[in-house]
Amino acid sequence: MRVRGKPGAQVVRIGSRLDAGTSAGLRTRLHDAVDSGTGDLVLDLSKLEMIDATGLGVLVGTHRRALAAERRLVLRRVPPRIMRVLAVTRLNRVLHVEVPAAAVA
Repeated sequence: MRVRGKPGAQVVRIGSRLDAGTSAGLRTRLHDAVDSGTGDLVLDLSKLEMIDATGLGVLVGTHRRALAAERRLVLRRVPPRIMRVLAVTRLNRVLHVEVPAAAVA
């Protein structure tokens, strides 16, 4: 995971797995990012290949923490496989998923 600060937003790059084995450390880092920044917290999921229920819980928990801090969690560059998981669980209706400009046109 890499955190990059931008004016009005922080970008966090997530690795290839967000599951029971990686969630504990990532949860702490994401919560620290929420607590220490301002503006949007953007998660770049372009490298994410696998997510399980624990990983989904990390996303929901980070979303709630961001809302409590008057921030917004944004999922960016979501791979199709991960987008299907979000759609099946209906989390795409709860979490803010950034849509690429090409997909809008």
